[in-house]
Amino acid sequence: MPLNMTKIAFGIESPAHLRERLAARAEAGEVRLTTRYLPKRHEEMAGGSLYWILNHMLIGRSPIRGFMENGQGRIWIRLRPELIPVRAIPKRAHQGWRYLEEKDAPPDLDIEGADARDAMPPQLLGELMKMGLV
Repeated sequence: MPLNMTKIAFGIESPAHLRERLAARAEAGEVRLTTRYLPKRHEEMAGGSLYWILNHMLIGRSPIRGFMENGQGRIWIRLRPELIPVRAIPKRAHQGWRYLEEKDAPPDLDIEGADARDAMPPQLLGELMKMGLV
């Protein structure tokens, strides 16, 4: 089973906004996020995903393509520029990224469930997620 990671979607207001941001940052079919260090368990992440945290909830995932040095002493986390919606589960905020075992990862949602959440105002979505209704 592949290993995953979690990261806060900083400055993002909704799942639709995150989708737009990923599409806008896509270059040569991938999005590159900069991090200081190569994860020690990076080899286990082949086939894994980066799960996004929004309003203290895991809301979606972007498949990891790999890791690469950027030539400036940093590492790029290479992602496919897509957001796959997942069943929202609570997740505490943290700095940087953290590992997420496959057994703890939420299941994917169908596209219809994601569309309804994207249409909601961000504040309403956040409140419904806190109550566990979405």
